[in-house]
Amino acid sequence: MADLTQRTDIPSPCYVLEEEKLIRNLELMKRVQDESGVRIILALKGFSMWSSFDIIKPYLHGATASSVWEAKLAAEMGKEVHAYSPAYKKADIEELATLVNHLSFNSLSQWQTHKDALAGVSLGLRINPEHQEADTPLYDPAAPGSRLGLRVSELEDVDLSGIDGFHCHNLCECDSFATERTLKAIEARFGDYLGQLKWLNLGGGHLMTREGYDVEHLIKTLSDFKQRYPHLDVILEPGSAVAWQTGPLIAEVVDVVNNDGDIAILDISATAHMPDVLEMPYRPTILNASLAGEKAHDYRLGGNSCLAGDVIDTYSFDAPLKAGDRLQFEDMMHYTMVKTSFFNGVEHPAIGILRKNGEFEIVRQFTYEDFKGRLS
Repeated sequence: MADLTQRTDIPSPCYVLEEEKLIRNLELMKRVQDESGVRIILALKGFSMWSSFDIIKPYLHGATASSVWEAKLAAEMGKEVHAYSPAYKKADIEELATLVNHLSFNSLSQWQTHKDALAGVSLGLRINPEHQEADTPLYDPAAPGSRLGLRVSELEDVDLSGIDGFHCHNLCECDSFATERTLKAIEARFGDYLGQLKWLNLGGGHLMTREGYDVEHLIKTLSDFKQRYPHLDVILEPGSAVAWQTGPLIAEVVDVVNNDGDIAILDISATAHMPDVLEMPYRPTILNASLAGEKAHDYRLGGNSCLAGDVIDTYSFDAPLKAGDRLQFEDMMHYTMVKTSFFNGVEHPAIGILRKNGEFEIVRQFTYEDFKGRLS
């Protein structure tokens, strides 16, 4: 991993997208598409850095949106726009009718309410395969009592004329064998319907760009399914996989305090700038840092907000930390920038792109006016 902490042209704090790594991921996805016959689109809910759309466009077929605003952003890519939301209001549908190519409903009542306003849009229903693969309950759409998707029992004796496809999303950073099991669950529960459809959207969670992922097995799994259902347009919409390991968050030590151990206060905030650290929770990787006790100097890393629990974790370093030292939090592009906030008015990290030629380009720096404009 390149050490970007010493570059004086990169401010702190800053999210840094590494163009070369993004292209590496996209090339792998192109191979999956070419060899399996499926189509892949970008899920903006996981990665919506639109300044990278020109990089993504040659590789993927478009983008998928979870809201009207995301659909508007997806349309700026200039390719296909797909949409799904748990519920749509009439005003949403009026806007989406001019933006999207595919739209999936979460319920039969939503479909019946809005279908007539979506002439020319390919309509689908989200299904719940009642098959769990996600490890984290917060991210499991197939858990008992889920509000997301229709169970097969709800489709009995329903006339699905006008429905072109099914949308299924039950994975979260899963491997190819989870995809295989999910397809088997879909066939077992919804196989009687597949013959009358035009497309099947398998949602996201296919972490094909992670080291060790069995890409060959994924290609075979998807190819075999396509052979069984050659009439189906099979769509995948990963977010994490597109931006997986494509860039860090650069942060700086502002102060060091002590209470039952050394605590380094940073110019970022876990709750504002990497909320999954607290929500999942998970422990980010920091370049040149280790687990507590593995190196000479231990520090708890705290965010610069008033939230008492704004603490990332304890890490160890070869040398003592001091004000002005920089830290590089790895893999901070997916499901990080999309969740940031201006909580406490803590400085929002800048956003930049490290180009293939080594040049760094700032694409956005945030100001007081951005903070002020959010709530009034």
